[in-house]
Amino acid sequence: MSYEPAREKPEGERTALVVRGGWTGHQPVEATDSFLPFLRESGFETVVSDSLDCYADTALMRRADLIVQCWTMGTIEPAQLRGLTAAITAGTGFAGWHGGIVDSFRDSPDYMHMVGGQFACHPRGFVDYTVEVVPQQAAHPIVAGIPAITLHTEQYWVLTDAYSEVLATTTHPSRPGDPWAVPVVAPAVWTRNWGSGRIAICTVGHKMEDLKLPGIRTIIERSMTWASR
Repeated sequence: MSYEPAREKPEGERTALVVRGGWTGHQPVEATDSFLPFLRESGFETVVSDSLDCYADTALMRRADLIVQCWTMGTIEPAQLRGLTAAITAGTGFAGWHGGIVDSFRDSPDYMHMVGGQFACHPRGFVDYTVEVVPQQAAHPIVAGIPAITLHTEQYWVLTDAYSEVLATTTHPSRPGDPWAVPVVAPAVWTRNWGSGRIAICTVGHKMEDLKLPGIRTIIERSMTWASR
């Protein structure tokens, strides 16, 4: 494990626990490394873990004000999930992007229930599509001032519920031969309260180029600071 042992925090300091691993196709190390300077500049002490065992470390989880997760697929053990859920319910923020947060732990219904969305597919692989802010959410601090974002990458179709606050959407068109008969609107950015904790998710982020797009970068950075305790 690469994370540090728990210690007493100076008053006013916040801790961001960055958890990365799983399928390497989403470049979890490179992707999370790219956000570490922002977190430090925003006043966070950063603790990086390449093991899910950190979620079962009670002292570390009590110390964390924010968890940034980039862990695609894989399996989460019961003790790890209990530690993660307890921390978020008690007020620790939880944020991430793409498969690192909505395609994690496919065999864990409790995890999916908490994050409020599960990757189902990207029907045509890499396509041109648009992420649009929901007009009623235009003043939300995560998406305020963000114009429609057009990009060429994986367009996630996610299974979700009505409890989340959807901030931005993307539309999957219906084309000849598709088994769905009408365009389908899917959430692309959403937040969710879980106990005393805040969850913030962006479905864009398959490759590093996606994470460097100004609008997407801003949304993810704002998501992390918004979600934090």
